[in-house]
Amino acid sequence: MSLYKLGGKYIKKSIKARQGAIFFLYLQANFLLKMKIKEIVSALERFAPLPLQDGFDNAGLQIGLTEAEATGALLCLDVTEAVLDEAIALGYNLVISHHPLIFKGYKSITGKDYLERCILKAIKNDIVIYSAHTNLDNAQGGVNYKIAEKIGLKNLKVLEPKENNLVKLVTFVPYAQADAVREALFAAGCGNIGDYDSCSYNLKGEGTFRAKEGTHPFCGTIGELHHEEEVRIETILPSFKKAETIKALLAAHPYEEPAFDIYPLLNDWSQAGSGIVGELDESETELEFLKRIKKTFEVGCLRHNKLKGREIQKVALCGGAGAFLLPQAIRSGADVFITGEIKYHDYFGHEEDILMAEIGHYESEQYTKEIFYSIIRDLFPNFALQFSKVNTNPIKYL
Repeated sequence: MSLYKLGGKYIKKSIKARQGAIFFLYLQANFLLKMKIKEIVSALERFAPLPLQDGFDNAGLQIGLTEAEATGALLCLDVTEAVLDEAIALGYNLVISHHPLIFKGYKSITGKDYLERCILKAIKNDIVIYSAHTNLDNAQGGVNYKIAEKIGLKNLKVLEPKENNLVKLVTFVPYAQADAVREALFAAGCGNIGDYDSCSYNLKGEGTFRAKEGTHPFCGTIGELHHEEEVRIETILPSFKKAETIKALLAAHPYEEPAFDIYPLLNDWSQAGSGIVGELDESETELEFLKRIKKTFEVGCLRHNKLKGREIQKVALCGGAGAFLLPQAIRSGADVFITGEIKYHDYFGHEEDILMAEIGHYESEQYTKEIFYSIIRDLFPNFALQFSKVNTNPIKYL
């Protein structure tokens, strides 16, 4: 017999009873860890909202039902049959990838290619597949920020900010309730400009209204013209948050019929978009920099244009197929532009403008799995997570 502590009390327990108590704590811990897949999906989409994805993309839930209880998540860049076999062997029912498995519509699924075989295998084994692609590329703290972190860049700015994605909300609130309404709007996602939050403009004024029969006015008398001291609140928000912002406004505003206006803005959204430009702490020669990049990203073959003897201080980059950002990289004054894919003809005519470095699509995005890991681990520290051990890069080097 011995003393055993359980729930803050010391009690006498035999070895058998002690084992029973441990098993009880094990069951209790596992009960607390249970969660549905939709909770993990929600966490990913708070970090990288689906409306941030580019028009061609198909990010989001690919296969499966998110109401299922999550048994574990396998993190990968691409979904292949080998990756799904790995998830099955681990007993995990969630695969989270960067590249979507499904990009097009299917009239039939017969297993004629690897994509269809993956779809069939996932469905047969109750595996949910979720992908965060260009929404994660475009999100603050996303793929390009991770690449910049690996290179050691500071003073980061989005290379091509999102356009036509911001709106201004204007509403009018009784003076005494203005703080509560303003805070509700901020909580809904309004008021973020650069590295500042809770941004608004407030102007005191006077509103008028006459409540008709059948209404329930917060102030004033039915049938009489009422004057009320009000605050005009102006704030900014991403257009995809409009619905939840209006819902929050209506819930917090004291008036039965709140007045509000929403205006589209031409401002670029500096917090979201394609590519990143930043600076090194200390400049490096072209060759030193390229050799470091080759080692950091484990590049089998790093391709570049002609070396011109420039010092590398300012770096522009975009993971994956980012050659479309070359003009923006040049305009930013960057010394080098790093991306995963550059076409042959894109190399011509830029030797004097910028050093171009092509490191491979897979290689440039391989650390995306670390972003998934951080998002989930921070919120669910005891949930089963694992990086896929399958190298899904279809390109091989001699």
